[in-house]
Amino acid sequence: MIPAKSIAARAAAAAGLLVRPIAGATVLAVVSLAPLAARAAPIELKLAFFPPEHTAIYEAAIKPFVDAVHFEGKGLLAIKVYPNGALGKVVAEQSQMVLDGVADIAWVIPGQTPYRFLDNQLLEMPALFRDLREGTLTYTRLIAAKALQGYENFVVIGAFTAGPGFIHSRKPLGSLAALKGQKIRANNQIEAELLGRLGAIPTVMPASRLADAIGRGAIDGAALAPTALFDFRVAPVAKNHYLLGGGVAPLVLVMSRKKFDSLPEAARALIRKHSGEWTAAAWIASFGASEQGSLDKIESDPARKVVKPSPADRAAAHQVYQSLIDAWAAKSARNRVLLKMIEADLTAIRSTTQ
Repeated sequence: MIPAKSIAARAAAAAGLLVRPIAGATVLAVVSLAPLAARAAPIELKLAFFPPEHTAIYEAAIKPFVDAVHFEGKGLLAIKVYPNGALGKVVAEQSQMVLDGVADIAWVIPGQTPYRFLDNQLLEMPALFRDLREGTLTYTRLIAAKALQGYENFVVIGAFTAGPGFIHSRKPLGSLAALKGQKIRANNQIEAELLGRLGAIPTVMPASRLADAIGRGAIDGAALAPTALFDFRVAPVAKNHYLLGGGVAPLVLVMSRKKFDSLPEAARALIRKHSGEWTAAAWIASFGASEQGSLDKIESDPARKVVKPSPADRAAAHQVYQSLIDAWAAKSARNRVLLKMIEADLTAIRSTTQ
């Protein structure tokens, strides 16, 4: 017969335990084995995202970053996304939530807080960028060069733009003259000033409120990039489309610099790796395809009235565009320097193949 003490010892050994006889008794002590060593839980970061998860914005900007960090940093970082404004629904308060520690990372529309991101007005100017690739790469490189005011307390994970906005209305839009008197939503103050100079009655409003506002007749339409027309359910209430490309909407994913600096170096390196040019490339590929697909959907729908500006209307609009840019540049030497930086970036971007 095998002694009871031997049986206990074998069972303990199989379980990674050590048998020690103390005063004639058998006592089990835990052996510190590497595979069973306690591991620290991953650091959780809260990401505030006020739109729904089903949007193309989420698929192009949030999901690639979160998936990449989770894949490479398993056990190190865990990013929890709070969509639908779960941490705060007011669009203009998203950047402040990061500074206050309500969120560690947030999706922000700088045009909703122009007092914080002062230099972003130049990025919002009409006719600077031909498409979202030009806007996104330029924005990303200005951030990397620390050329823009307002970002000192943030780490910018991604700086993006949508494509140039078109005008969508519940009323006919057969020409530039048809804008006169129409109440049109703008994304930011620069776009509002542009619409006003074109004869519309502008109002700055978050995209999440548009479907209801147009449906009730509170406004007639909105300046929006094609994807947003469908993501924010404006398409059913605005079926007249004037394809006069204006400015782009800057969008940014920011993290609290204080929180970033508190992370271990391995975590900071992981975030840096999947920021900047990395996030820009993911956005250009994914959201660029969405923009083109949405435009194709608009143009192929027989229930919609799509109008492209005449050469005369386009020339008249571009005169207004240039007057806005010239007026902004004339305000300060700093503005003129920033404009030259953008022009230099665009020359470099346009010299490369897509």
